[in-house]
Amino acid sequence: MPLANDYRALLERLPTLAVNADQVQVLHSARSFKQRLLELIATAHTRIYLAALYLQDDDAGREILTALYEAKQARPGLDICLFVDFHRAQRGLIGHQGQGGNHQMYQEFAARYPQPIAIYGVPVKGREVLGVLHLKGFVFDDTLLYSGASLNDIYLHQQDRYRFDRYHQFTDARLADTMIDYMDRLFTDNPAVPLLTADSIPSARQLRHVIRPFKQHMKRNRYEFEAMPRRAGQVAVTPLAGLGKLGNRLNRAIRNLLRSPREKLFICTPYFNLPKPLAKDIRGLLKKGIEVTLVIGDKTANDFYIPPEQPFRTIGGLPYLYETNLRRFARAHQTDIYQGKLNIMLWHHDRNSYHLKGLFVDDDLALITGNNLNPRAWGLDLENGLLLQDPDRLLQDEFEAEKANILEHCQRLGHFSEIEELCDYPAPVQKLLKRVQRTRANVLLKRLL
Repeated sequence: MPLANDYRALLERLPTLAVNADQVQVLHSARSFKQRLLELIATAHTRIYLAALYLQDDDAGREILTALYEAKQARPGLDICLFVDFHRAQRGLIGHQGQGGNHQMYQEFAARYPQPIAIYGVPVKGREVLGVLHLKGFVFDDTLLYSGASLNDIYLHQQDRYRFDRYHQFTDARLADTMIDYMDRLFTDNPAVPLLTADSIPSARQLRHVIRPFKQHMKRNRYEFEAMPRRAGQVAVTPLAGLGKLGNRLNRAIRNLLRSPREKLFICTPYFNLPKPLAKDIRGLLKKGIEVTLVIGDKTANDFYIPPEQPFRTIGGLPYLYETNLRRFARAHQTDIYQGKLNIMLWHHDRNSYHLKGLFVDDDLALITGNNLNPRAWGLDLENGLLLQDPDRLLQDEFEAEKANILEHCQRLGHFSEIEELCDYPAPVQKLLKRVQRTRANVLLKRLL
C-alpha cells in the first residue's frame, strides 16, 4: 500500500517555478484585497490580465471597471484583457428579478471610452449548469494576485457585508508570464470566445459547433514553462489547471496532496459536498491517526442562505442540503471528533459569508485555489490552482498567520448533534428537502452543486 512519502514523491516530480519566498504575500481581508487591486491597476505599465467567474454590474464592479478604463486612457499601450464566464455574464444574480446581464455594463463602458479594453466571455460548456469558467488569477505586469473571489460588492466589502476568501500576491515575472500564456493560448482569438463588449454577442446555440472542440482544447492544455530548480530562499510553485474527471492534472495533484500528510491536513471549503475520492482519502487519513481540520462555513454564512423571516426561494435550500451532508459525516466520525483527530471548524461572522478554498499539508505543502472541492469542481468547471512546495518552511509564519485569521471566527464542533437536522428547519425547507429525497434528486444535485 503506498505511503505518504510515495505521494510526496509524485508531487516532487512535477515541474516547478522557483519563486523567492519574500515575494509571496498573504492578504487577510476583502477590503485589503480591493485596495491592492486598485493600487495594481493604477501602477501597471505593460499588461493587466484578469480571470474571474464574473465582474458584476454593481458599485464595486463599476469601480474596478472604471479604474481599468481610466488606466487604459492614461496609458494606451497598456494591454488589458478580462476573461469571465460567457453564460454568467449574460444573466443577473440569482433571485434578483429583472436584473440584466453584466454584458450590458461592458457594452456601455466600451461605448463611453475611446481606448478599448478586451472583455471576453468564455463558454466552458454549452449551458451554465454543465460547467463554468472557474479559472482564477489577476496579473499586473509581473505581479500575480490570486483569489477565489469574483469582483462585486460583497467580495470586495464595498458596503456593510463581505464574502471572506483567500488572497495571495506573488511578484515573479516567470509566474506572471506562465499565467498569461495559458489564457492567451486558450482564449484569445478562439472562435468560441466572443468579445462581450461587441454590439452583438452570439448566443450559446450559435456557438455550439465551436464550443465542442473548444472543450477538448481546454482539457488538453496545461500551463507551459521551463522548470527551475529551487534554491535557498525560494519556494517551488506549480500552476495547475484541469477540466473534467479524466486526465485532470489539478484533481490528480489534489488527491496526491490529500494522501501525503505525515501529521496533519488543513482544508477549507465553502460547500461541504466532497467528491467521493476526497471523502475516501480523508477517511483513510483518520484511520491512520492523521489530524484533519475541516474549515467550513456555517449554513448562515453560505452565499445562498435566506433568513427565515424573508420569502423562501428554492435556491435557499442549498445551505441546508450541505448541512445535512456535514451532519451525516460528523455523526460517522464522532469518535474521531472526541479524540481530537477530526476538527470541524464552523465559520460564522455576523451577516457575512464564507468562500474559502484550499489545503495545507503539514507545514511544507499548500494549495492555493478557487476549487470548491466539490463534485462540480471535480468534473464540470475549468479550475486552476497553485501548488506550493516549501521544504525549508520559509512561508510557515505567513501561512500560520493566515490560518489564525481564518479561524478567528470559527467554532469547533464538539458533537454532531450540535448541527440542526431536518425537523429543526423552517417548514418550506423541510418540504423541499423531503421532496428532493423522495425523488432521489439529491443524487443529481450533489453532482451539479
